[in-house]
Amino acid sequence: MRNTLTAPIINRFIRRASVCAEAFNPDEDDEDKEPLVTRPKTDEQRQRLQEACRDILLFKNLEPEEMSQVLDAMFEKFCTIGEHIIDQDDDGDNFYVIERGTFDIFMRVDGTEKMVGCYDNKGSFGELALMYNTPRAATITATSPGALWCLDRLTFRRIIVKNNAKKRRLYEAFIETLPLLTSLELSERMKVVDVLSSKAYSDGQQIIAQGDLADCFYIVESGQVRITMKRSRTKKDQEEEEVDIATCSRGQHFGELALVTNKSRAASAYAVGSVKCLVMDVQAFERLLGPCMDIMKRNIANYEEQLVALFGSGTDIEEQNA
Repeated sequence: MRNTLTAPIINRFIRRASVCAEAFNPDEDDEDKEPLVTRPKTDEQRQRLQEACRDILLFKNLEPEEMSQVLDAMFEKFCTIGEHIIDQDDDGDNFYVIERGTFDIFMRVDGTEKMVGCYDNKGSFGELALMYNTPRAATITATSPGALWCLDRLTFRRIIVKNNAKKRRLYEAFIETLPLLTSLELSERMKVVDVLSSKAYSDGQQIIAQGDLADCFYIVESGQVRITMKRSRTKKDQEEEEVDIATCSRGQHFGELALVTNKSRAASAYAVGSVKCLVMDVQAFERLLGPCMDIMKRNIANYEEQLVALFGSGTDIEEQNA
């Protein structure tokens, strides 16, 4: 069991000495030897923090324990109008999540400082200097009173950077084994890795539902997924029965046909035992998997053959595709 370190409250916002030569290799770091930082919070503070972090992309792939450690380590900072939160060319000290407030982004180009963007009561900033060990790329100033949640550089790199490196290696190796993606260049497969998220499902849990609009594409990471379709028992019978039409296991994919044809789901999918899937949303699917469309369209013909064998008809797959 790891030790837990309660951080002192003083000196939170004092800028650190130069750290740009301080290399960080996630493979060589042994986080188990370092105590975890815990900054006490009230229930009300933790609730506000959880809400502020809900849509932060960098946190999406964290395990529950890792997310809890991040929340434990974060601390609150209030800011005033005109305050500089970070300054271009400074060393990175914290990663910032906006709870409330508005902020302008300035970059100095050819000696002239220009406003290049703004934040309006949501978002995050400051990760690039921490991830790549480089000076701050921009200046960010508060244009209203606001509240930020800050994560120190050590915790950020020990949890966020290390987690991302592990996930990337895991997904890269897995993606390389998928026949569907063999037509992609290496750089294209890496882009696929970057947009995947992992979701866990319990035994019997429905993953997609027949008739629903399609919003995601799924690759089975572990476990098995049962694919079913509802069909009337007889032509006169209004009652429908759910018939198994396929089973997907590790490395197989489902949910793509509705995305290819822009139609609703023609089948349902259920977890068999504990299941983990890699999930890609429809926007990323359309942007990244264009070179795979021929393979996916051939799958439509395969499903057609399955339906004919099961039901003596393939008309449903022509009208709507899973």
